[in-house]
Amino acid sequence: MNENLTLRDLASEAANEACLFLKSIDFNFDEVHSKSSHSDLVTEIDQRVESIIFNFLQSRRNNDSFLGEEGTSAIGSSGVRWILDPIDGTTNYVYGIPYFGVSIAAEKNGEVVAGAVADPNRNEIFDAARGFGAQCNGSSICISGGTNLNNSLIATGFSYSSERRGIQAEILSHLLPKVGDIRRFGAAAVDLCWLAKGRVDAFYEEGLNYWDFAAGSLIAEEAGAAIIHLDDFLGEQLIVAATPTIKQDFLMLLEGTRDQMINDSKISFP
Repeated sequence: MNENLTLRDLASEAANEACLFLKSIDFNFDEVHSKSSHSDLVTEIDQRVESIIFNFLQSRRNNDSFLGEEGTSAIGSSGVRWILDPIDGTTNYVYGIPYFGVSIAAEKNGEVVAGAVADPNRNEIFDAARGFGAQCNGSSICISGGTNLNNSLIATGFSYSSERRGIQAEILSHLLPKVGDIRRFGAAAVDLCWLAKGRVDAFYEEGLNYWDFAAGSLIAEEAGAAIIHLDDFLGEQLIVAATPTIKQDFLMLLEGTRDQMINDSKISFP
């Protein structure tokens, strides 16, 4: 079997193990801590799920490297590195909002070649292997056939920084009148999979960590979406994912918004 497919299947199996654990426990709010800000939450469950994923994968591939959101780190010799986000959308999880996911990606020589995102609330596992398309629960998926930006449904997310959210609110005010509508669900990895399955037409978010989008962006790309990274968008890196039909118009709208905000503001963006 092609190694990308092997890695994809392992990612899916590990994500499923994590979901089985999440479904088996009762969450205790007292286990919540904060990280970068009062709204950037982490739980003991995040840490336990990351450990489950790490142990599962390492028991099958003990020469691989690992990078996990909750601190897992290992250096191997195989050229493969696993990127782990045990619960993407921890705040939703803490508040009982059924929109979060387990995200696992595999890099080979620095390129993401396989990934899985599991949504335990809908019993959906999205996965992809580079060059082999994207799936949901084993069935092939593809992006929507939306034809224009005016009718498009866009997903986005907001920063943990209150200052940055003020900037994002202004961006939103520029975009909202010019698209069909915008949704903020709260888990970037799942957002990208919803794009892959045609539930939204585009996604944009700034300031994401690598583990937030490594698996989801591959899944969206393999389902037919265009993935664009803008290195400096008002001082942050912006990831954009869209159907090819609206890609150019959406990029023009984002870039026009950026330029207008710079021209209209006395603020010097970092």
